[in-house]
Amino acid sequence: MKKNRLLLFCAVTVMAALVCSCVKKPVPVRLLYWNIQNGMWDGQDDNYDRFVKFVQAQDPDICVWCEAQSIWQTDSDEAMPAEERYLVDHWGELAARYGHQYWGIGGYRDNYPQVITSKYPINYVAKITGEEPDLLVSHGAGWATVEINGKTLNIVTLHTWPQPYAYRAESRAVSIAEHGGDKYRAMEMQYICEHTIESVPGAENQLWMMMGDFNSRSRVDNDFYQYPEDDTRFLVHDYVRSHTPYIDVIKEKYPDEFKPSTGGKNSRIDFVYCTKPLYDRITAADIVWDAYTTPIRDPQGLSNFWRPSDHLPILVDFDMK
Repeated sequence: MKKNRLLLFCAVTVMAALVCSCVKKPVPVRLLYWNIQNGMWDGQDDNYDRFVKFVQAQDPDICVWCEAQSIWQTDSDEAMPAEERYLVDHWGELAARYGHQYWGIGGYRDNYPQVITSKYPINYVAKITGEEPDLLVSHGAGWATVEINGKTLNIVTLHTWPQPYAYRAESRAVSIAEHGGDKYRAMEMQYICEHTIESVPGAENQLWMMMGDFNSRSRVDNDFYQYPEDDTRFLVHDYVRSHTPYIDVIKEKYPDEFKPSTGGKNSRIDFVYCTKPLYDRITAADIVWDAYTTPIRDPQGLSNFWRPSDHLPILVDFDMK
């Protein structure tokens, strides 16, 4: 009898151990996206200490930074000589201060690149700048992958053309009248999608994210904007919604709220999209308004300069178990 009880106890113990080994433990991952305006111009006067402190407090595993290059001299709108610019060349040094060992930069043709920093190695699949003469991606884009817990996470970064006229428009006035800027952004969006998620069969069943400063509105926010239904400002996101499997993370999480992403609280032009298999892993997501991130106009009255940025960061937490 004692022998049988011992055998039963051992069998139960082994079965319990097998069950426990099959239960997947959470692998939490946090993404922080932010357009940091002119290479975090606001951080140049304190060696980026406030910026680093903020990032450390969020403890992200992956960061995506728009406008990741130094451009202007401290507290000034005078151009900084190229040899004096701290970023982009020293992103590895800056990222190490908040605990990221890896960094990479997407394709770009001007002063406004996107940079990824990460606790995981980053592999760039494509650095996108477009094609001459008519398919140029003004601020560039990138497609990178990160391996987490044996799974591949695809990360697409972008920053579309910001002006009301088209890039390289011969007549800005004519282009504005023809909604050239909106149409140009729509072209950029189509080009980026065709060269990333639309180029991969079965991508809708994979883990994809796309994020950046889209410089355009989505009709899902039109309860707030009250634009005409055929407004060209919707073209960019109409393309994403009709041609890709992406889900608008913030709107999906907060369907009855308008979540602005810029100073003035009157627009949401920063977006994080993801495919459903990744969306189903999200545990939390929000746009971050706090004492540090709240945009404040530069007191010197410098045109379009805000502190710490004219945009708000977005945090997305997901489980890669």
